[in-house]
Amino acid sequence: MYAIVDIAGQQFKVTKAQKLKVHRLEAEEGKHVELDNVLLVSDGKTVNVGTPKVEGFRIAAKVLAHSKGDKVLVFKKKRRKGYQKLNGHRQQITELWIEAILGKGEKFDASKSSAPAPKAMKEAAPKKKAAATKTEAAPKKAAPKKAAAKKAAPKKAAAKKAAPKKDKK
Repeated sequence: MYAIVDIAGQQFKVTKAQKLKVHRLEAEEGKHVELDNVLLVSDGKTVNVGTPKVEGFRIAAKVLAHSKGDKVLVFKKKRRKGYQKLNGHRQQITELWIEAILGKGEKFDASKSSAPAPKAMKEAAPKKKAAATKTEAAPKKAAPKKAAAKKAAPKKAAAKKAAPKKDKK
């Protein structure tokens, strides 16, 4: 069974137990969402096409993580004008796990979720104690500065040699 659903202005073909990356949604990580903008549903034998939506069908999904997509580079240039500009962009995305395609009157039980655990943010490793004791110790004395070496005077430009004069006869 599959369905075509409109999520944040884009259409996706979804099946049960599928991971999907979509434009950023306003939902917290680990929460369940229901997507009701289903455009087509097929169970292998029959196909229900909506006008524009199929009434009664919904998609149950779980938000796994919010992150950024791959960087897209935009380069503009006008030849022979000395103009060029490089911009980068990373789209905000939400990672969804499709739990089920719900028909008319069906309800989804979140306790029977088959979704993987949401990605936990990595915490910074604690600093070593040895490094902390060095910073707490008395500051080191500054090393005496050596006198700067004298710079050589710039060389004068060599005088141009005069061209030999020719005798007039």
